[in-house]
Parts: sequence; structure tokens; C-alpha cells
Amino acid sequence: MDSNAFDDRDGIIWYDGETKPWKDADVHVLTHGLHYASCVFEGERSYSGNIFKLREHTERLVNSAKILGFEIPYSIEEIDAACNEVCELNGIVDGYIRPVAWRGSEMMGVSAQQNTIHLAIAAWAWPSYFSPEARMKGIRLKTSDWKRPAPETAPVSSKAAGLYMICTMSKHQAEAEGYDDALMLDWRGQIAEATGANIFLVFDDGKLHTPTPDCFLDGITRRTVIELAKARGIEVIERAIMPDELANASEVFLTGTAAEVTPVGEIDQHRFTVGEISHWMMEDYDKAVGKDLAKAAE
Repeated sequence: MDSNAFDDRDGIIWYDGETKPWKDADVHVLTHGLHYASCVFEGERSYSGNIFKLREHTERLVNSAKILGFEIPYSIEEIDAACNEVCELNGIVDGYIRPVAWRGSEMMGVSAQQNTIHLAIAAWAWPSYFSPEARMKGIRLKTSDWKRPAPETAPVSSKAAGLYMICTMSKHQAEAEGYDDALMLDWRGQIAEATGANIFLVFDDGKLHTPTPDCFLDGITRRTVIELAKARGIEVIERAIMPDELANASEVFLTGTAAEVTPVGEIDQHRFTVGEISHWMMEDYDKAVGKDLAKAAE
């Protein structure tokens, strides 16, 4: 690759049914998705040449678009095939895949009923979201002032671009203060998630506790980890969790396609250990996705 900038790289991007050079995959400045956030996307990972739970990601992409009121003009099978094609053309064995769909530029205004719906898919090599050192000792979070919105105020069940602006603002503020990420509460003051990952907590009962996803995404990695925990005989409790309960948690970890399973060592004034359950979930998830553990350790 020529540079670290994402608009100045060599490679191929799948764009509206065709493959084109990476640097030519652009949009007009008056595209509706840029001005009014009518855009949905997915984040996927390829391990040893296989995109983990590709079908679930594609189904969520299509459903996210429907929630925002538009239909992606490609079938689920066509989108799956395009994701695999992009990885093959770019030589991606272990990497990240980003499908994104948006309303085009035929109409410029809040109403955009006639706008063309576009779909593009890119893939690139990408290491861990957090550094290996940070993951092993537990990353540091700071509670954000921004809150996840109530279900009646935003399309919270979609992976919509507009919902991530408060995440960007929260993460930037946390990083400016020396933290790795931010903890997001919801409009009720309950623990919700991090800026791009779900959260799990372990208490003295030895069970896994995780917030009920009623105003944020029920992540695909989140569901995978719940299945893995149950396979180990660990009970998983989905419930409302208040911030003051952090004082009684012994372990905390995040889950997400980018974050994978990442232990948390600190949230505000609270400290946690990277304990047995966190290690189990990291190991089980790595096995589930088919990660090359020897390569990852290099």
C-alpha cells in the first residue's frame, strides 16, 4: 500500500456491481448519505481466508437499510459473493471487510425518495483494534457524557452511520485524556456498551452479566460469546446494569468484530483483573473464528 490514508491505496473495491481501482471508488460531495446520514455499514473479519459469520453480517446490513427506509439492490447471496471476491482480489487472508450502502445524490434535501441506492465493499489487512499489550493487561475506559438514545428517538437496531457520531466524540475525548475507549451509558443512565463494542461483566456469582440490547446493537460477536460461555457451562444474564455496580465487578471485557474479546482493566476509578473467564472467552473466540494463534503471537 502506498500510504496510510484510506483514499490513497492500491487495491480493488467492489462498487455497484463492478470492481474498480481503490483510488477511483469515490462519491459526489452532494451525496445524501454524507449530508443526512442515510448510510448503513458492516464490519467483518476474515480469518485464514474465511469471513466469520458472513451471512449474519449481510443479513444485518440488508435489515439496517430497511430500517432506514431503503432497499439494497443486491441479494444477500450477491453481497456475500462480492465480499469474498474483494478479499480474493486484494489477497486478504486475515483482514477486515467493510460493506457500506447509502443514498446517492439525485435529490438533495431531507426527502430523497428517488435517490439511487449504492453499495460498495472494501477489504484490507488490519491488526488488532487494540494493541496486544493493552489487551493482555486490560484497556482503560472513561465514562462518556454522551448517552445512547432511546429506541423511539433513533433507529437503534440498525448499524447506521449517523448513530456513531456520539461514539466518535466520546472516543476522541477519552483518548485525549489518556484512555483507550469510552463507556457509553443509555438515556436511562444504565451501562450500554463501549463506542464500538458490547460489554460483559463478571461478579462474585461467577456468571456473565451483560446489558439488555434494547437501545444498541445486539452484536454478532456478543451473541457468539454468549454461545461460547454457555457451552462452558457459564450462565449468562442479560439485564439492566447500573454504573455503581462496577464497584463489585471482578472482570470486564468488550466484544466486537474489531475488538474481538478485549479485557478491560479500568473504568474511571474502578479496577478489574484479566481473570479466568476473560481468558477463556478470548481463547474460545480465537478458536471459533479459526485464528492462526501462532501467527497472532508474532
